[in-house]
Amino acid sequence: MKIKDLTALITRKAGIPVNQSMIAEVLGVTRQTISNRIKTNSELTVSELNKLEERFCVDLLSSAGSDSVKIDYYQDVFASCGDGNIIFSEDKTQVSVSRLFINNFSSKKKYSIINASGNSMSPFINTGDKLIIEHKQGNEQVNDDKIYVFCYKNEFFVKRLSKNIDELIVKSDNEDYRPRVIKDEDLNNVTIIGEVVGLIRSV
Repeated sequence: MKIKDLTALITRKAGIPVNQSMIAEVLGVTRQTISNRIKTNSELTVSELNKLEERFCVDLLSSAGSDSVKIDYYQDVFASCGDGNIIFSEDKTQVSVSRLFINNFSSKKKYSIINASGNSMSPFINTGDKLIIEHKQGNEQVNDDKIYVFCYKNEFFVKRLSKNIDELIVKSDNEDYRPRVIKDEDLNNVTIIGEVVGLIRSV
């Protein structure tokens, strides 16, 4: 869940006006830190949400009710934020997730949750984060600089993608990793699984 969505949500659920300064106080950070995290589209951790729930006596992580949706969670599936991971299992369970965790949620779209592994997409995505994926049909148009899960030569990756006419540019958020270009016949080995439209961070 993103910080910018919080004030209106807590205000609605708690029945009292809540501002960013109050959120900063509960989380033990400065107001400027909250502003910076909003600018970078930062996600709240479950631990932070728990603090806010306790302080304002609201349920932000509800697993039931009209604000939640059932999504398939592939607990043994990892998309690499580094050099690639091979998928060994596709066993899945269904979990309830608040729609507030999902950017531009639509009941007409298909979603699933997988795990992230590696540090090439940090600080936006860390090892252990659960990624909410909006599935794409075939290789739909790639929106430049959005984050996607894709399969390349039987390995799964999570990266920012940009697409030119005859090449796919693969970028990491971690500056220690250089961009990579997939082109020509190698593009036939790329399958876009879906766009990352939310994440759940434990700690």
